Amino acid sequence: MFPLRDSIPSVATPVVVYGLIVANALVFFYQQSLGPIEDVEFTYMFGLVPYMYFDPDSHLRAGVTALDLFPFLTATFMHGGWLHIIFNMWTLYIFGSTLEGRMGSMQFLIFYLCCAVLSTYAHGYFNPTSEVPVIGASGAIAGVIGAYAARFPKARITLLVPVVIIPLIFTIPALFYAGIWFGIQLLQGAWEAMQPSTGGGIAWWAHIGGFLAGLALVPLFLLFAPTQRPARSWQPGPWDYPD
Repeated sequence: MFPLRDSIPSVATPVVVYGLIVANALVFFYQQSLGPIEDVEFTYMFGLVPYMYFDPDSHLRAGVTALDLFPFLTATFMHGGWLHIIFNMWTLYIFGSTLEGRMGSMQFLIFYLCCAVLSTYAHGYFNPTSEVPVIGASGAIAGVIGAYAARFPKARITLLVPVVIIPLIFTIPALFYAGIWFGIQLLQGAWEAMQPSTGGGIAWWAHIGGFLAGLALVPLFLLFAPTQRPARSWQPGPWDYPD
C-alpha cells in the first residue's frame, strides 16, 4: 500500500519535515559517493549493530561509551537504496506534514527523534545476536503513522495498491490504514521471532516499536501543541477530522 495523499489541509509550512528529508538525502548521497569498502565501514560505524549492545555474551559491551549510543539515532538517517529512501521520505512527507502542523515544529522534531531511537532499540532488543547493521528511517516514520492515525482517525488516505500490473487507487480512513499496516508488521515480526534469524532483511520490530512509541507519545506532545486553524478556506467532508 503506497500512500498518495491525505485529506487534511496543511496549516503551516512543514519546515522540520523538509529539514529531515534534506538531512536524509544528504546522508544518502554521501553513502552513494563511497566506495564498497568505505560504505561498509560507514554502515557499521553509524548503523545500529544489535550484537554490540544487546547480546550478553558480546565482548564489545564492556567498551561501550555514551558516544557509542549515537547509532540508535544515526542509523535512522541512513538508507540502503533509492527505493528505500524515496518510499520513506514520501511517507514522511504525507503524514509528517500534517502532524507537524498540528503538533508544532519543535514538538514534532523531538517526537520524531524519540520515535527514531525507540524504534532502533526495539529492533535490537528482538534481534540481540544480530551482527547486521540496521539502517533506515522507517521505524521513526512508523511512529509518525501511529500518531497521525490517533490524531486524525477519520482522515482519508488515498492509496495506490498494485495488483500484478494493474494499479488500484482508492481511499480509506487513516485509522483503517494504520490498523492494516500495523497488523502486517506484527504478523511479520512474530513470524521472524519464531524463525532462526541473523536480523537481516526488513526490520519489522523497528516498525512495530516505532508505531507503538508514536501512539504512546502523541498525547504528551499534543498537550503543548499550538492552537492553529487551516490557512485556507476548507469545508470538512463526512470522513475528515481536521481538529
